[in-house]
Amino acid sequence: MADVLSQSEVESLLAALEPGDATGAAKESDYAARVSIYDFKRPERVSKEQMEAFQTLHEGFSRELSAALSAMLRNICEVKLLSVDQLTYSEFVFSLEDPTCFILVDSKGLAGKIILDLNPSIVFPIVDRLLGASRESQGASSVQRPLTQIEVRLATRVTDLILEALSNAWAEICDLQLKVVQIESNPQLVQIVPPNEVVVLISFEITFGESRGILNLCIPFNTIESKASKLTSTSWGSHEKRELDDAQKTNLNASLTMANVELNVEIAETELSTADIMNLEVGDIIMTEAPAELGASIKISGRPMFRGMPGVYRGKKAIRITEMLESPAQALGLEPKSDDSP
Repeated sequence: MADVLSQSEVESLLAALEPGDATGAAKESDYAARVSIYDFKRPERVSKEQMEAFQTLHEGFSRELSAALSAMLRNICEVKLLSVDQLTYSEFVFSLEDPTCFILVDSKGLAGKIILDLNPSIVFPIVDRLLGASRESQGASSVQRPLTQIEVRLATRVTDLILEALSNAWAEICDLQLKVVQIESNPQLVQIVPPNEVVVLISFEITFGESRGILNLCIPFNTIESKASKLTSTSWGSHEKRELDDAQKTNLNASLTMANVELNVEIAETELSTADIMNLEVGDIIMTEAPAELGASIKISGRPMFRGMPGVYRGKKAIRITEMLESPAQALGLEPKSDDSP
């Protein structure tokens, strides 16, 4: 005979079967977590690993550009990476302000063209600074007009810094060989790829004083498709230490032994007045406090490494090494110095 359920057990079962119960909600949330939206009209041509590589690559670019802009403007300028996205070229163009500073750049290394877009809210404060404006006069007021010819020439100085930092960041991928081709105020006048072509959009925020603006770097996918295999964390972004094999050690040792270094011999040090130096003649004796038996200090690239005694060898001035002050391994920090070493 089947077991008879008690009233409390029946109520527990009914409560578990009610709509909106915890078990059903959990199952529904688990199912929703496994579903991701994918638009077949806009396929994602750039993989997730490549997007991460873009982010790592341009974080270094933002740091270098921050230092370069701060040095040029003589004021703290911060460049921060905001996002790395892939979208269509038409979406990128229609998202920009009009007017703006739209710069078309040719890249021989990528066999195509890329786009730099500088927001007017940061271009005009930088131009004012280059024209001699004080820090107090650099407000956050927005100016909605195209750049004049003089302002374009000044903005080119900023563009040159951006291209240099970008070339350095991409040096491990390829030699970009960047060159500015065209500067426009209306982004819709420039069409470098079809409207539905996928592009990688890398956005940065530039902060200069009280002013903030966006720097957009637009790279069409067809220009980087040939370099896609190099845009992985395993090919260039690895910072792990690797042991050298015997062939690499042999090549490294051979290269180092052929390197030229500067060798200087310092016999003694003393101080003379300008009048004494002007009155020096051939045969004069200069007194020093260094004892003669101490010998001369032999410096390698400005670092004292040996002591020796000066003399003549085969009719030429020479010096005989009498003491080693520091071994090459100690100079490189590969082994600790001894207690009696200077």
